[in-house]
Amino acid sequence: MKSIMQDDMDQCYLCGRNGVSDPLETHHVFGGPNRRLSDRDGLLVRLCGDRCHRNGKQAVHRCKATADRLKAEGQLAWMEKTGGSVEAFRARYGKNYLED
Repeated sequence: MKSIMQDDMDQCYLCGRNGVSDPLETHHVFGGPNRRLSDRDGLLVRLCGDRCHRNGKQAVHRCKATADRLKAEGQLAWMEKTGGSVEAFRARYGKNYLED
């Protein structure tokens, strides 16, 4: 699995911890029907499983602001990597996450 968002897959994308005390898990930035696209496009990040992925106060699966931040960062990474426009991203993923 290759990420276009994160070079060091041995640390948490959000907090930078190394996963020793809270093992890292892979998070698909765009889930649900777009999960396979996230896989293909490299829109994956590694997160501390308990703290940053699932259960922490700011965890991506509990905090809309964190999820929205990752989606916006994922969109920017995809646009930079592919040279695609906002419209191309919207056509592929169904939404522009750079808007308010």
